[in-house]
This record gives sequence, C-alpha cells and structure tokens, in this order.
Amino acid sequence: MTDLFKDRTAIVGIGLTPFAKKRDRSELDAGCEAIKLALDDAGLSPRDVDGMVRYEIESNTQEKYARALGIENLRFYGSVEYGGGAGCGTLLHAATAVATGMADVVVCLRSRNRGSGGRPWARTGNWVEGDWQFSSPYGLVRPVDQIGIIARRMMVEAGVRREHFGAAAIAVRKHAERNPMALMRKPLTMDEYLAARMIADPMCLFDCCLESDGSLACVITSAERARDLRQRPAYIHAAAQGMGPNASIMTNYYKRDFLSTANAYVARDLWRRSDIQAADLRCAQLYDAFTPLILVSLEEFGFVKPGEAGEFALAGNLEWPRGRLPTNTSGGSLSEAYVHGFNLICEAVRQLRGSAINQVPDCEAVLVTSGAGVPNGAVLLRR
Repeated sequence: MTDLFKDRTAIVGIGLTPFAKKRDRSELDAGCEAIKLALDDAGLSPRDVDGMVRYEIESNTQEKYARALGIENLRFYGSVEYGGGAGCGTLLHAATAVATGMADVVVCLRSRNRGSGGRPWARTGNWVEGDWQFSSPYGLVRPVDQIGIIARRMMVEAGVRREHFGAAAIAVRKHAERNPMALMRKPLTMDEYLAARMIADPMCLFDCCLESDGSLACVITSAERARDLRQRPAYIHAAAQGMGPNASIMTNYYKRDFLSTANAYVARDLWRRSDIQAADLRCAQLYDAFTPLILVSLEEFGFVKPGEAGEFALAGNLEWPRGRLPTNTSGGSLSEAYVHGFNLICEAVRQLRGSAINQVPDCEAVLVTSGAGVPNGAVLLRR
C-alpha cells in the first residue's frame, strides 16, 4: 500500500460555509454550497466529480448531494463511521479510490447542524442497549462525562494538572482571536480557565468544544491532475486508520493500558508509511473535542515522551508563533467551530498553501488527527 498511496493524490480544493451557533438553513443546502466552494477553489465543477465520501452520521446521503449538484455519475462512494473519528478516514478512502483508479475526483464532506439540530445523547431513553448499557445508566451519558473519566485518570496516574488542560485551551483560543470565522474569539486567561464552571469534573467549560453548525468539503484528485489546477496541492503523503484492542466508542475503559487510545495504533501505521516523522513537523492539527485529547495525541503520535505533554503545553509550545509545534492554528473545535474535526483538515491545507491567518513559516508538512477515544484515523499532508 505504501508505494501505491504515498504522494499520489492531493487535496486541491477546500470549501467552508460560515460557522454559527444556530443557522437557518438545512444541512443539505449548506453542504452543497461547501462542495461548490471547494470545487470552485480547485477550478473544477460538479461535472468533474465521480466520487464522494461522507461521515456515516451525515444526515444526507450521497445521492441527495449528487442530485442537488447535478453530478452525473458517482462511481465511487462510501462513508466512515465513528463521528469525530471519521474525518481523516474520509481522506484515506478518497485517496485510495483515486490512487487505484476507482475515481478521478472525489469530494469529502461534513455538514452538520449540531448547535441548532440537537445532540445524540439528548435522545437517550429509558432503555439502553449495546455498549452504552455499561456506561449510560451510571451517569456517563454525554461525551464530556466519558472523557472526564479519562481526564481524571490522567491526573491521578500521569500527574496531569488542570493547568495543563488549560494551556491547550488557551493556545487554541489565541489562534482563534485572529480568525474572523471563529465563533469564540475572546481572550482566555489561565485564571478564567480555572474559575470556569465544571461540566463534568475535572472538565470545565473551556475544556469542551463548541456546539456549532457548519459545512465543509474538500476535493481530492491525482497528483498529476493536481499540478494543472488552480491551487497549490496538499499532497496526501500518508494516512492510517485504527481502533486497537477491546475497542468501544468513548468508553474504552477495559484496555490493558487505560490511558492508551486508538491513536497509538494509528500512529504506528502512519509513521511506518511516511518519510516524515513527528520530529520533522512544525505544525499539527490535533482533534480537540476536549482538551485532554490534545495531550493524549501529543504523546501517542510521538511529539513528546509519555508524561511530558502537559508541561510541553504549559511551556507555550502549542502557540503560534513562538511555540515548538503550533497546534490547531485556526482555533480548532474548542474555539473556531465543532464540525467533527473537518475544519482541522481545511486549516492544514491553508498552512501548506501559505494562506493561513496564523501562518507557520515554511510549513512543509502537517499532521491531522481524528478523535482519540473512538476508532479513528490520521493523515499527513505535505507540500
């Protein structure tokens, strides 16, 4: 797979609709606009599209998008499960399709009215089945409750302090201050972080992502075709998916190592397939539905050794422009918008084009990760 995949495809277009706490339009309508924006960005049209990959929990199916956009024939389509774990997986599937000749131009997308459209756990009923029967009846209903267990264990076993979580929240907020699309741009201090109301102890308000509406898309095609299109290509250098042993969604409490996540398995495969390693990178977009996930990703993808992520963050290393590894440079899920991490992909592309608001100088490669805590994926993009 390595020779077949590496640098043979590229992201050539990105499209985003404005983020909002509540917007007055459908996910399908906004999703179509995001796709058209991405195609315009690339210099392509719906007539060029013959593939589409979406999130499994996307509310609209491929045929609805194809019909609305006038796409003549999708000859490759699919979806990736696990919510926040899906974003990088859509790229992997699209790139595989293009690299193997199954499709020429594939659109990946995420369109969701989360802020105005309700939350899945709000529909939890009196009868709970499946894996959730082992957690929901005991009060672990919301994602923040489930991650809160991991956060507390990090504090007990690994010496992580709330200030370490706070440093991650403050870093991405600083990035969002300069981003006109970000929903939360008010400066955040450590005192404000520590004084914020608890949502699920030890997780406070600023440890949690935003409830947002948003639609985003990107376009993947071959490296050969990319060279003739409008934008500088963001080559898909390596990608991986994984779930690790004893996997379950959000409540992987039965592993041999409680604090390990699917990241460890994804990272192993990603770096094995890559000519670029963690020490080479100067920018990362790490899934940040909750601040502990940033710290977990720093360690499991090898940017720091186990137990060092908290102090790494507290030293300002996640902050642009002075940090060792500016992370989530558009504000991420914590301050720009929460769209299951797809905005991290778009920001990585901007960094490689040299058009990011918080631009990392000479940014040659960027790691993007999906959600630790669920079966997930990662992708390494390069110039």
